[in-house]
Amino acid sequence: MSGPARVRRRPEVGQPPVWHFPEPVHAQLPNGLQALLVDLPGQHVLSLRVSLVAPVARERPGTEGSTLMMARCLDEGTRSRTSTELAELLERHGIAFGAGAGERGMHLGLEVTGRHLGVALDLLVELLGEPTFPETEVARLVRHRATDIAHELADPTGRAHRELRQAYFDAAERARLPLGGTATTVAALTPEVLRERHATLSPGGGVVVLTGDLSTLEDPVGLLSSTVGSWEGADGTVPGGERRPAGRAADAGQVLIVPRPGAAQTELLLGRPGPDRRTPHGWGTYQALAMLFGGAPHARLDRVLREERGYTYGMRLGFRPRQVGGQCVVGGAVRADATVPALRETLRILDTPGAELAEQEVREAADFVAMTAPGRYLTADSVADELVSLASDGLDPGTVTRTLQQVRELTPAQAAQAWEEVRTGPAWTVVLVGDPEQVQELQDADDLGPVRVVDPEVSPRPLPPDPES
Repeated sequence: MSGPARVRRRPEVGQPPVWHFPEPVHAQLPNGLQALLVDLPGQHVLSLRVSLVAPVARERPGTEGSTLMMARCLDEGTRSRTSTELAELLERHGIAFGAGAGERGMHLGLEVTGRHLGVALDLLVELLGEPTFPETEVARLVRHRATDIAHELADPTGRAHRELRQAYFDAAERARLPLGGTATTVAALTPEVLRERHATLSPGGGVVVLTGDLSTLEDPVGLLSSTVGSWEGADGTVPGGERRPAGRAADAGQVLIVPRPGAAQTELLLGRPGPDRRTPHGWGTYQALAMLFGGAPHARLDRVLREERGYTYGMRLGFRPRQVGGQCVVGGAVRADATVPALRETLRILDTPGAELAEQEVREAADFVAMTAPGRYLTADSVADELVSLASDGLDPGTVTRTLQQVRELTPAQAAQAWEEVRTGPAWTVVLVGDPEQVQELQDADDLGPVRVVDPEVSPRPLPPDPES
């Protein structure tokens, strides 16, 4: 006979160890580019990022979208290779290449194994130094971008974001137009315009990030120095410009209705001023607030609008930091016949005083942000993207670790103070894209600010000419 069964106790679940964002090795390349290298053992696909200072606010009026289009056309032909030859080279060496633009400039990205890194870097120098912007390829990508714009305007979510930008920002601000331009400005983009924009690129103020398993590389800093560090670009001056928040329109506090007759749902989008990542309340505080109000099905917005009222499949709240200042944005699709009550319920929830935020919900939101960070930064590409984002914003790599520490120590009083700054700000800009019959009563509402019906066929207007250009 066997002896008595042994009772096995479940192990106690303790607190996870404190996680720190990887600390990069810093180096300066010969041309002035700052290099950040992070060794991530086991991540055999390396991620390379290059970020160059080229503010979209410096685009010549009437050519908005030229920075993004110039970046996308870099691999469409160089003095040494055609677009087909470039594509074949990328495929042969297993290199994934991408390019884009942001508020502050242009960014390039490569994913490649360590043994092909040298080829990838040589190719990157070629793309930066000798693109030709062939007329046929530029025309093709311009057509593609025009099609994308048409799709964005046809999509309720895309149209809502377009109208929010138009109503929220002052008429003279670049932020008022999409990063990729409008149908009018994109149609004006020619090879000459893109060459002109490319000619302003300089390594000054730029950054190169390399993450992944660097153990197989004999001298990664030397390799970067002899390749991308040899690219000269323009005269090396860093585009200046005053750091200031994008101006908000004087009449931003209004309700805009974009008619979509017969639509079964209404796209609801609200925006008002929010913080940037230098906020004295701590950027982590606002990450927790975003989770508390609109980051999950159990957050305040979904708990009421979805679970209790059945108005929506999901409503989200987030903060969009810019270099200076930012936005608090709330959005989601609601049942057409519940548009007005959903809007009023949303505004009621957003008007919750900070003092009413419960200690448990603040702690749960903060813990989620802090404890999921290791998963969010698990791969080489996510670490590289974050480092580039921080560098482009003038922030050091330790920002993430400090932010997570703020979140772990967050108190209800701190969360309440930060939320009050948003809650008591200027009036919301509200955009509704849906059936006009379902929002007819808003026309007579006197408590939501001015109500304006937007012509559904009108595309965003270009910026006025710069008198100094």
